[in-house]
Amino acid sequence: MRNCGPSLIKYVLFAFNVLFAISGLGILIAGAIVLADVNEFNHFVEGRVLAPPIVLIVTGLVIFLIASLGCFGAIKESPTLLLTFAVLLAVIFIVELAVGIAASVFKKDLEMMVKNSLQESIKRSDSEDIMAWDNIQRKLMCCGVDTPADWRLLSANKTLPASCCQPQFIDTTVGHCLDSPALGKDKYFQDGCVGKLKDRIEKNATILIGVGIGIAFIQILGIALACYLASSIRQERAK
Repeated sequence: MRNCGPSLIKYVLFAFNVLFAISGLGILIAGAIVLADVNEFNHFVEGRVLAPPIVLIVTGLVIFLIASLGCFGAIKESPTLLLTFAVLLAVIFIVELAVGIAASVFKKDLEMMVKNSLQESIKRSDSEDIMAWDNIQRKLMCCGVDTPADWRLLSANKTLPASCCQPQFIDTTVGHCLDSPALGKDKYFQDGCVGKLKDRIEKNATILIGVGIGIAFIQILGIALACYLASSIRQERAK
């Protein structure tokens, strides 16, 4: 090439794609971490809550593969590969945008969805429900849906489970709090689980949104670079 501009862009695009491939792996890892965290309480959350991190994992893998295509296209100076790379980036960008919009809409109903799920579970109080409640109450240090009183009002046996008891007050001989008032304000967790679980999900959503926005800007830059390089190569070869 006689013009150093396209040649410079080629190397810039190659370097960009190396970083883009690394970011793809980063997205995949971030999605896996968030999925593992949310999945720990999957008994109480719908599949819609698990969908965004799964999409992020798939997106990270696809980005890694697309970045490899971009590197190959830049080295070979192939306009077709570069434009294919740009189109695929645009498709991924649209998918990410759609998932982001869906997540924003779903966020408005999140607290009600979580609350309904917790209430239905505490009413059933079968062995699977109790195991799930023991897990969430110990992990999030909460008790009941809104307050410990929910166990007295909604559960089948009308008693607070041992997992509501703060660890330092558990009598190891019986595995439960002893010598505590009816609702255990001195020894039982007083925060409801609905707020704690909602905050946990929203914290993970913030991570996903932040990662998504950062990658979106990188994608736009990649699309612009790929299109410019493809156009420059075609113009150069047409001379």
